[in-house]
Amino acid sequence: MASARRRIRSALAATLAAAAVALTTAAAPSGDPYAAPTAAVPLGTSVGTNPGASLDARYGAVRHDIARAWETATRVHDGAMRRSLADLLAPGRQFLSFDARGSGRVVEVFGDLASAERIAVVVPGADGRVTNFDSGKFAGGGARALAGQIRAEAPDTDVAVVAWLGYAAPASLSPAILTDGRAVGGSHRLEGLVAELRTLNPAASVALLCHSYGSVVCAKAADGPSVDDIAFFGSPGTGVDEAEDLHTDARVWAGRGSHDWIQLVPHASLLGFGFGADPVSRGYHARVFDAGSVGHSDYFKPGTASLRNLARIALGRESEVGRADYR
Repeated sequence: MASARRRIRSALAATLAAAAVALTTAAAPSGDPYAAPTAAVPLGTSVGTNPGASLDARYGAVRHDIARAWETATRVHDGAMRRSLADLLAPGRQFLSFDARGSGRVVEVFGDLASAERIAVVVPGADGRVTNFDSGKFAGGGARALAGQIRAEAPDTDVAVVAWLGYAAPASLSPAILTDGRAVGGSHRLEGLVAELRTLNPAASVALLCHSYGSVVCAKAADGPSVDDIAFFGSPGTGVDEAEDLHTDARVWAGRGSHDWIQLVPHASLLGFGFGADPVSRGYHARVFDAGSVGHSDYFKPGTASLRNLARIALGRESEVGRADYR
C-alpha cells in the first residue's frame, strides 16, 4: 500500500511538472470584447445619514457593470457568458465587484455587511471564472451553501458571507498552479477587501475560509489587516513551515477530506515550485478540523461534516468545531 501511494505521488508530481513545461509557452489570449469595470464606490463612504448607503451605491454600480457585460455577451454571441450573467442579474443579488475580462472576477455578498456580527470570506482555488461562479464547487455556489448552513446553525446570529473570486485564479493544468505568482497579486486584493470590511463594519469578526490554491492567497494576506479565523482546506501548502510563520493573531484551522486527491501532492518546495508543509500535519500546529470523507471539490456540499465545521468556524464557535487527528 505504501509503495503504491509513493508511485501515485511520483506519477502525479511528474504530471504536474510536465504540464508546467508544456504550458509555459501557451499563447496569449486574443482581444477581449468586455469593458473595464467602473470605479468602485469605497465602502464606508459617508452618504447622508445611512451607514449602508455606500453599500447600496456600490451594489447599484456593479449591477450596471454586469448588465453592460450582458449586452456585450449578447452582441458577440458569447452564449455561456450571457447565460451566467443573466443569473447574476437575478433580483436581490448583491455584488461588491465584477470584471468580465479574461476569466473574470466576481465578489458577491450574502447578508448585510453593514450590520453583521461576523463576516466570512470564501477564498477559492483554481479554475474559478464568471461562467462557473454559481456552481457548488466554486466560490458563489459554495458561499451560498455556507450561508444556508450558518442560518440553520444560528438563525438568530447576523452573519454575512462574501464569495470572493477577486483574483485571477490559475487553471489547474497551467504552470501558474505550481507557483505563488497568482497568490501574490491575489493577496493584495484580499487585504484590500478586509480593510474595506473593517472600515465599513469595524465591530464585526472576520473569518477567511480558504480552499486549495486559495490557501496560498490567504497565507500571503495573513499579516495584513487583522482577521479572527483563517481556515485552510484541501490545501497544497501555504508557503510556510508552520502556522506561527504566518505572523497572524488569528486562530489557524486546517482540514482535508479523506477522499481529497490533494493528499497525494508532495508537500515540498523546490526552486519556486510547490508550497511546502502540509497544514494538517502535526508540525504545522494548526487546529485540525474534521472534514469527513469529501473529495477536493466537495467541502461546501450540503450535509457534510466539512460544511458544518466551516460554518462553526465562521460563527466563531471554536468549542463546537469537530476535530480530527493530525495526518
